[in-house]
Amino acid sequence: MFVPKRVFFTKGVGIHKEELHSFELALRDAGIEKLNLVQVSSIFPPGCKVISRSQGMKRLSPGQVTFCVMSRLSSNEPRRLMAASIGCALPVDKKLYGYLSEHHAYGQTDTVAGDYAEDLAAAMLASTLGIELDENLGWDEKKEIYRISDKIVKTTNITQSAIVKSDGKYTTVIAAAVLIP
Repeated sequence: MFVPKRVFFTKGVGIHKEELHSFELALRDAGIEKLNLVQVSSIFPPGCKVISRSQGMKRLSPGQVTFCVMSRLSSNEPRRLMAASIGCALPVDKKLYGYLSEHHAYGQTDTVAGDYAEDLAAAMLASTLGIELDENLGWDEKKEIYRISDKIVKTTNITQSAIVKSDGKYTTVIAAAVLIP
C-alpha cells in the first residue's frame, strides 16, 4: 500500500509561444519538470509531514513517477490575470486525513485565489469532522468557527498568479502539492 509520508508545496509560471512549452517552463520554475507527474485527488494523508521543496526534491529522482495535486491554468489573452492555487486544511488529530484543494481562475489575485482554495479545503475537512457551516459566511468568519471548533489545526495555500503580456505568448501558472513515499 502506497501512503505518502511527506509532501511539499511548489508553484511556478512559464511563458512561451507554444502552450505546452509554457507549461514545461512553469514546471521548471516550480522545480518539478524532471518528474513524471500523476495527478490525484485531494486527500492529505494521515501523519503526512510537510517539508520544504528542497528537502522534497532530494528524495525524488529524475523520471520518477510522482503523485501530486496540481492546479494549472494557461492563456494567451493579453492583460488576462489568472491564478492557480492549492489549499490545505489539516485536522488537529494527526491520525485523521486532511484535504488539499485545487483552484484556478481568471481575474483573481494571489490573495483572492489562495483564500478561496483554503476555504475549499477547510470546508471539505469540516464536513467530514461534523462542523456545520453557513455557506454564505465569508472566509474570515469561517476561519474563526474552525478555530473555535478545535478540530482543524491549520489551513494554508500556495498560489501563483500572473498577467499575460501583450506579445501573444502563452502564460501558464501552476501550483502543486507533491506527495512523497
